[in-house]
Amino acid sequence: MAGHKGFRNLPKLERVKRGRPAPGPPPSPRGAGRQPRPRPAAGPRVLTLADFPSAHQTVLITLADLLRPSQEAFLVGGAVRDLLLSRQSVEDLDLAVPSGALRLAQALARRLGGTFVALDAERGSARVVVEAGEYQVDLTDFRAPTLEADLRGRDFSVNAIAVPLVPLVREGKAPLLDPVGGMRDLAGRRLHLSSPGAFDEDPVRAFRGVRLATELGFALDSEAKRSAQRVAPRLPAMAPERVREELARLLRLPRASRGLRELDRLGLLEAIVSEIGPMKSTTQPKPHRFSVWEHSLRTVEAVDLLLLKLSSLSPYAEELAAHMAEPLGDGLTRGAVLKLAGLLHDVAKPQTRGVIEGRVRFIGHDVEGAATARAIGQRLRLSGRAVDVLERLVRHHLRPMHLGQVAQITRRARYRFFRDLGREARDLLLLTLADAAAVRGESPIGIWRGPGGRLVADLLRGWEEDRVQAAAPPFVRGEDVMAACGLPPGPEVGRLLALAREAQDLGVVTTREEALAYLRRVRETPDRGLDTQRGPQ
Repeated sequence: MAGHKGFRNLPKLERVKRGRPAPGPPPSPRGAGRQPRPRPAAGPRVLTLADFPSAHQTVLITLADLLRPSQEAFLVGGAVRDLLLSRQSVEDLDLAVPSGALRLAQALARRLGGTFVALDAERGSARVVVEAGEYQVDLTDFRAPTLEADLRGRDFSVNAIAVPLVPLVREGKAPLLDPVGGMRDLAGRRLHLSSPGAFDEDPVRAFRGVRLATELGFALDSEAKRSAQRVAPRLPAMAPERVREELARLLRLPRASRGLRELDRLGLLEAIVSEIGPMKSTTQPKPHRFSVWEHSLRTVEAVDLLLLKLSSLSPYAEELAAHMAEPLGDGLTRGAVLKLAGLLHDVAKPQTRGVIEGRVRFIGHDVEGAATARAIGQRLRLSGRAVDVLERLVRHHLRPMHLGQVAQITRRARYRFFRDLGREARDLLLLTLADAAAVRGESPIGIWRGPGGRLVADLLRGWEEDRVQAAAPPFVRGEDVMAACGLPPGPEVGRLLALAREAQDLGVVTTREEALAYLRRVRETPDRGLDTQRGPQ
């Protein structure tokens, strides 16, 4: 370590056992009223270069080589925390330097062939995206005069543990610098604020805290909860893109419903989605057991369970898993948007609640709810694709229930179901299972295996057949329709083309000539149906 200023007098190092993080040095007092913690074991703790994934080792070695003589850099944040927790999800690196972060990031991008992104040029914050976007390196100038003051200005103590880069690379190991007791909080599986005003400085940190607690299986301590409740009213004034990022990361978690409940308890969720307030006081008639809001939260819980146990939905598990993993932009997958649809599918019930012939009804809540869900999605700056999927699921969430009310689903009704829902058909069928389970608090897997799951299974069986049929080239095109029916370009041509396509996919016509003859008959008898059975449409 000779030649590295500031590290010559470090005591003899001791290796941290992976998976059992040892407590760090005691923190400074954090305010009156806090219960004292057990004193940590004495002695420094270390990480080794070998603890990091090989790709990250390359980055760290390169960074150390790029440092000027006597220049320091420190690994901080989630990468250090996750390594100490033996988590396998370490993807990104965060480094803090006294100054020169922009220059260092530019040099690193050139050396690694990565992409340089200036996040905040004035404050000295930059990102290097490497390996085709698979992971990134963030470099930031100290936000305070010293490393310790910089760490105390971070959100949580578990994210305020630092590792000096130079000894880590040159000696293969380096001490953990822990001025606010993050090691102790890791051992206690709790999130404690690095400073009492951490959330006041940035209310989005409160949202992030709930997401992080859900992800790690930790708990926010009482001080953090009180602070979150205090800053909740300020969330709407924050950049919606930052809130969206945390929401997307939460919804991608296997137990997202737990995080949503905690956000709700702390007032953070209603601060960004005010429409849920009336849902809490809106009761529902039997067979429902819960208010609209509780039913909605339980629907998300059921979606969580379905996605965790897709293997139970044999033989569709593999296909559904790949479908739910499809990205929809801005960090959202189909599975994540399905959870959001579960939360918002009944968002318009409060304003549509009425009593008709002695019965409580919610007429039109699907249509009005779709418009509200779109407005919420746009307000949260969700991607256009995510908003479209969300709106379609809310708009059609009653559709399978209506289909289930007939003795037999006609081919025409099934065709129109898949035609109207498109790629969201399977999403909607999973939402149907979750919605049904949340009526009484049952398991969606139990619904799947019982009488209520037969309709969903029947429709899933028809998915492949309808998909293959839809891929076949059309028998007739617009110019054929105009010539055969003597029509100019316009909406009527489009309507007839849709009918011809429907007749083709259902096997009513099998050639171009049959399709044109069918369209002529339709023009003569507009109410003529495609089959004799009249199912829900």
